[in-house]
Amino acid sequence: MTRPAAAGVADLVRLRAHRPEAVAEAAAARRRRPLLGPSGRLMVIAADHPARGALAVGDDEMAMADRFGLLERLCLALSRPGVDGVLAAADVLEDLLLLGALEDKVVIGSMNRGGLAGAVFELDDRFTGHRPADLARRNYDAGKLLLRIDHGDPASLDTLHTAARTVDAMAARRLPVFIEPFLCHRTGGGLRTDLGAAAVTTSVAVASGLGGTSAYTWLKVPVTENPEDMRRVLRASTLPAVLLGGEVGGDPDGAYEKWRGALRLPTVQGLVVGRSLLYPADGDVAGAVDTAVGLL
Repeated sequence: MTRPAAAGVADLVRLRAHRPEAVAEAAAARRRRPLLGPSGRLMVIAADHPARGALAVGDDEMAMADRFGLLERLCLALSRPGVDGVLAAADVLEDLLLLGALEDKVVIGSMNRGGLAGAVFELDDRFTGHRPADLARRNYDAGKLLLRIDHGDPASLDTLHTAARTVDAMAARRLPVFIEPFLCHRTGGGLRTDLGAAAVTTSVAVASGLGGTSAYTWLKVPVTENPEDMRRVLRASTLPAVLLGGEVGGDPDGAYEKWRGALRLPTVQGLVVGRSLLYPADGDVAGAVDTAVGLL
């Protein structure tokens, strides 16, 4: 695991309690890099799930609840060749800063985490995480927002409006913002995302038009149920896109093949993958990460 002499995982609580200013110091001193490196591709590890109360991986409902274990997995993933950076909420990013794991990495702050998983207010997705000013102050490289739209839920309009103003605020600071759009609907009390071609195409079109400028907007797009539809889906926008990995279930090889095909499309610049790489079924984090990097 990557860690500086000043702080190992077991020392984080002590450092946070006695020297909270260490977070700002580490952020100011971090070595930065361009969003896209020499390869022109982007491989990012996602770990913003806990801030929305989404702790499950497969059948284990509390898999991501062990913060020390998550940090070890993240540090291992970030140390692998070809991994460009990480997407997470403030607490996880600051842990990684204190561990020295974010040097020369792309750091993307997660912004709206208020739509807690399973809550009745899940689609009233308040921006309870990073603000654009926070990202700029910490010298982070980009932000990410989740845009879930249910045509039958008025709360979606509030999320749309806030997302649009956030796009404006990020562009004013010349900070890229990754929008992760979905069309959703409630079934039996639970929220379900529609990964059909028409729904994903519509969500891409809506996300691309948010705000007064799209100059700094990227898309974070799921692979459709039928991967053959992705070429048509991604013709809905000229904005650069990364693929949302999602969970691969019991068929990682099938998921990798879907990603491989979509990565050939002209607007796709890379992958953002979280739980399926950090918690692979065989336990081999390094192997899962290396396989995903190889797809690029």
